[in-house]
Amino acid sequence: MTAQLIDGNALSRQLRADVAQRTAVLKAKGITPGLAVIIVGLDPASHVYVGKKVEACAQAGLHSVLEQYPATLAEAELLARVHALNIDPAIHGILVQLPLPAHIDAHKVIEAIAPSKDVDGFHIASAGALMTGTPGFWSCTPYGCIKLLQSTGINLKGKHAVVIGRSNNVGKPMALMLLQKNATVTVCHSATANLKAHTLQADVIVAAVGRRNTLTADMVKPGAVVIDVGMNRNDAGKLCGDVDFAGVKEVAGWITPVPGGVGPMTVTMLLVNTVEAAECVALESTRVAAK
Repeated sequence: MTAQLIDGNALSRQLRADVAQRTAVLKAKGITPGLAVIIVGLDPASHVYVGKKVEACAQAGLHSVLEQYPATLAEAELLARVHALNIDPAIHGILVQLPLPAHIDAHKVIEAIAPSKDVDGFHIASAGALMTGTPGFWSCTPYGCIKLLQSTGINLKGKHAVVIGRSNNVGKPMALMLLQKNATVTVCHSATANLKAHTLQADVIVAAVGRRNTLTADMVKPGAVVIDVGMNRNDAGKLCGDVDFAGVKEVAGWITPVPGGVGPMTVTMLLVNTVEAAECVALESTRVAAK
């Protein structure tokens, strides 16, 4: 058996086309979805990610504002900029690129973002909404994973899903999203005894620990769906995930490649969340006008 590829690039193009259509509808109503991206410092990887986000906004017709600050920026100044963007009617989504310099409390900054503009899905209010199954913004990377799983046509109801990783940004929200789709979920992590025993029972595996070859072929049940969130480098410097792709693809039923799997979906779901935020503003304006 050779697994079918879950093409994140192809799905991303479909979803971005839908974002562009929704954006056009909003523009006809006088509302241009706007995303503000703040980056502090000179971290090379962060600047690459931010560039992709700004470029994606332009391609889909969204308005974007990129604010770049030196690593010496004071925490109070950053918080002041976030507060200003919170009340800016032209901005519907705010993203503060992580990591931040050590002297800035990232948690404090994220919590300063208005929940209605938290398109990254990192605010406690967003996490609480996910936990309770109420409307809110889903964290972009696990949200993208859900879309990739849905693209296979597999019904997650009753499936056993194993999430490897328990980070606040991917592992934990991934588990909650799978629960919302009625999967039975096991969360594994660095303290899990006998990881292989868990993964061999899984119909769906999401690997999100940031360590290459975490999941190998002997750990996968034949026909399982494997989503690789990892972004690592092998000994030759080539981009790779957490999954031993060459081995696992001969056992799994479906698998995401790295690159070209989860990566493009993260930026795409940011666009989806931003357009949704603008649609909420448009809906509220309609309600107010109707009173």
